[in-house]
Amino acid sequence: MRHWRTAFWIVWTALLVAKIVLATHLAPFGDEAWYWQESRHLAIGYSDLPPLTAWLIAAGEALFGHGGLAMRAPFLALGALLPLVVVRIARDLFDETDAWRAGLLALGLPLLGTLGIFALPDVPLTFASALALLAIERAARMHSLRDWALLGVALAFAWLAHYRAAMLLASGFVFFALTSRGRALWRDPGLWLALAIMGLGIAPTIVFNATHHWAALDFQLVQRNPWRFHADALVQPLEQALVCTPLVYALLLWALWKIWKRRQQAAPWDLFLCCAAVPVIAYFVLGLFADDTRFRAHWPLPGYLPLLIALPLLLREAKISAGFRIAAFALLASGSAIAFTYLGMAALPGGADALARMKAFPQQFVGWREAAAETRTLLAQPRFAGSVLAADNFMLAAELDFALEASRPVYTLDHPINTKHGRAPQLAIWQRDEAGLHTLTGRQVLLVVEPGARRERERAQWLDTLCSRLADLEPVARLDAYGGRKRYRWYEGAVSATARIESNPDCVAAKP
Repeated sequence: MRHWRTAFWIVWTALLVAKIVLATHLAPFGDEAWYWQESRHLAIGYSDLPPLTAWLIAAGEALFGHGGLAMRAPFLALGALLPLVVVRIARDLFDETDAWRAGLLALGLPLLGTLGIFALPDVPLTFASALALLAIERAARMHSLRDWALLGVALAFAWLAHYRAAMLLASGFVFFALTSRGRALWRDPGLWLALAIMGLGIAPTIVFNATHHWAALDFQLVQRNPWRFHADALVQPLEQALVCTPLVYALLLWALWKIWKRRQQAAPWDLFLCCAAVPVIAYFVLGLFADDTRFRAHWPLPGYLPLLIALPLLLREAKISAGFRIAAFALLASGSAIAFTYLGMAALPGGADALARMKAFPQQFVGWREAAAETRTLLAQPRFAGSVLAADNFMLAAELDFALEASRPVYTLDHPINTKHGRAPQLAIWQRDEAGLHTLTGRQVLLVVEPGARRERERAQWLDTLCSRLADLEPVARLDAYGGRKRYRWYEGAVSATARIESNPDCVAAKP
């Protein structure tokens, strides 16, 4: 047992150091910079997410100042605590050796091992999922009001983090409705205490939506989902096998099957079955009809937590060859090493070019600093000292705002991706959208354009309209970084009273 505990703390420490280094040196990518912008406008909700991500970023910068590491500090802390929660659950249920092995598995799974490097809502959501699993397991077994209260806090935390907290509620409902042990808990007053505390976490989201025409729910449930079958989503198990590493993914599915066979043994197998099967199966089914244009491999992550906790015990009792186990865990370690190496190369000068040669260019992590440096240089010129700064899409605007430390407003044109990612209503609330820009009639504008923000077949359709959105556009500067993979253009213009959006193939921006 002592050797497994020592191994856990060595790996935990090494990964934490690596994550701190990466969080220090990696530029924020578009979504992170946007969440940072939300942290500059603290509220009870936003058009894309509940408020917790912005609140955590604001807390990080209040404690440590402005910067990538400061912004990510609370997320690093939650990512570091999550494996400890896994160890605690396994220690409560199984022996010490299995507990430390489960913690090592949590550290080794690439999606969990890298958790906290970025300031993203999945970090508090996954941490809340683990905390809720700890609390509900103890509450169902010991009937302690303290554990029920902890469950309520964990669920409230999850609802403040993301709308996918609904899956935790669904898992709990299946446990309380379909298992004999769960049905008996309806009479426990602690359950109602937990639900009441959880309601405190849902309340801000309800208030925000009710006062903003249900914009966030409309985006999450309607706009981003086609709600029609798309066969390409049948590859989801292959995606999961890739991000979990193939052999460990097979072991996780095997663990789910073994837990199913033990469901009649009650604690903890009935609870583990509900908390694992509901997310894993539901997200696969939803994925066949829901959003297929954004990264979704992290969706089932909370469902893997009970499987990782049970896997060491199940492996110890099973007759699985030592060779297969060694191969599975070696591949798991390799997968985690590849993930950290990729991020490390994205953070290093020249690393992005090397990745590009391997057809793995880190599009979302590079180019922002170069664009911000050129923008800062232009704004320092007397010619642009009084100019309004605008970007053609919300991600670029957020990156510029972050780099300039919110020293001046950055407006955003009504780019299609603003709507695609649910950010257009929030920009309107802040009056940083195109309508807000047009209240500054006659002001000089420095416009930063990122042609690659749209796919090549859609690019001309957007660029052709820029001359009708702003008056008298003239090119000022251009930047082609990373072999032209990241391109930026700067234009000088003026704010017109109104914009009559028209396509003009002769616009100076139409030939980037």
